[in-house]
Amino acid sequence: MKTTLDLPDELLIEAKAVAARRRTTLKAMVEHALRREIAPAVQLDADSPLEMNELGMLVLKRREGAGITLEQIDTIQDEIDREDMERALNPLGK
Repeated sequence: MKTTLDLPDELLIEAKAVAARRRTTLKAMVEHALRREIAPAVQLDADSPLEMNELGMLVLKRREGAGITLEQIDTIQDEIDREDMERALNPLGK
């Protein structure tokens, strides 16, 4: 199904640049982001660093007395990049 999105120019430019760096398409990135945002909380692993907030958005879990480290952020980004690359190389999920 086709739809039209009205995005700020800066956001669209950055999104296209990220897609190019990841060797994927803007369409694939938008689809991935939407699926990630609407995924039910029950699909999140107990070990996942993410949780649903009260607005239904994925956010990093807050842990008592522990902040998030740059290493954890890098690990999360690597996982996202790996998933994006797998989808780009196998767009039909076969």
